[in-house]
Amino acid sequence: MTETTQIHPDKVRAYLATDYRIGHTEQEIILNIGVRSERLAALFTSSGVACGAFLTAYNPRGAIQSNEANARAHTELASMLRGQGLQAIEGSGSEEGTEWPAEKSYFALGLQIDAAQQVGRHFDQDAIVWVGVDAVPQLILLR
Repeated sequence: MTETTQIHPDKVRAYLATDYRIGHTEQEIILNIGVRSERLAALFTSSGVACGAFLTAYNPRGAIQSNEANARAHTELASMLRGQGLQAIEGSGSEEGTEWPAEKSYFALGLQIDAAQQVGRHFDQDAIVWVGVDAVPQLILLR
């Protein structure tokens, strides 16, 4: 995580406290920043990748958008990831105990950090979550 940012510290705290969920079944994987995920490590192995990124197109810069605008952006994100030939698993990010709505997201298997940052910036996001071979999610601030 970069040390200098334009993002308000309360927003950074919220991003750090968020549960990043991959999938919507009893086999879902919940990622927490800085905590190794054995289930994600196993998914990396079974998928033949060594990294991935948790990305959303919802609520650019943390500003609530309409359901329609978020749905359009989510569809565009899916199309962009498919266009790069990536396997992406739908998920969502939310912080328990807050009123902030869960944001639909994708976990893109095999997406390198530079490309993941470009996708996040394309959708005007404050941050992305990137995970390397160690299966420890990192919050990557983009502003």
